[in-house]
Amino acid sequence: MRFDSALGLEARRGPLAIAGKVIIYAAIVLIFTGPLIGLLVSSFSKTLDPTSFSLWPDDFTFENFIDAERKNVYMYLLNSFVVVGFGLLLQVLVSVFAAYSLARKKFRGMTVVMLLMLATMMLPEEIIAIPLSLVLSDLPVFHANLIGTYAGMILPVGAWGFSILVMTEFMKEVPVELEEAARIDGAGELRIFATIILPLCRPALGVIGVFGFTMIWDQYLLPLIVAPEPSMWTLPVALRSLRSDEETGIGVLLAASLLALLPSIIAFLAFQRQFMRGLTSGAVKG
Repeated sequence: MRFDSALGLEARRGPLAIAGKVIIYAAIVLIFTGPLIGLLVSSFSKTLDPTSFSLWPDDFTFENFIDAERKNVYMYLLNSFVVVGFGLLLQVLVSVFAAYSLARKKFRGMTVVMLLMLATMMLPEEIIAIPLSLVLSDLPVFHANLIGTYAGMILPVGAWGFSILVMTEFMKEVPVELEEAARIDGAGELRIFATIILPLCRPALGVIGVFGFTMIWDQYLLPLIVAPEPSMWTLPVALRSLRSDEETGIGVLLAASLLALLPSIIAFLAFQRQFMRGLTSGAVKG
């Protein structure tokens, strides 16, 4: 399947049209990838010149990444992986089970539950920062203090309204006849969920996986509230500290920024097929 561009370039033929396409597409690629290329090149450059742009680093070196280790950047990176790993796993589990209940079960107050989830997506993080810190310092029922623990950074991101809504709408599109046929064959609720519903929702899992990973990885305010000691900082929080540290060179800061950017790109590439299928699955009917 071929898609025509907004400029109607696919309908143009001939050498001039081809040259025009190449120039336009090259300009678009340069605009969107230019900052990434600049960050990549500068991270491996020994001498940095902010007034120039190059496709190859001057005095190619790994010294910036070696100095980053002295600034504990890799420890912050490991902390980020711990938080995003367990947080994303918990978020996906909560999303699929909550979505299955909302999509397949009818109960009183379901509309209110959906409205409450939408409300959580409309509130900025700054508004809930103080209430969240109070809750984490004295967890209701358990009366546990999660400040200064990894659990305090993982549990709040374990449920996200966006992921639940995406999974709910996707599960609603799964034919009910498949479940009815499975029940006739003697399949239980859990088996239907694991062997029929989840495999058909793989594109939606890719969508919530990419968005969930990015959301948790970019968290700044939550780790700032929960982690009182630098040894528990995640990379986004550490980048702010490195930026204000006069002893930290710009090369180390750029290397740390590249390390903070790469996991999101890798996550998108890993789930790219499911991600694109999930975004386009509802665009065509029939």
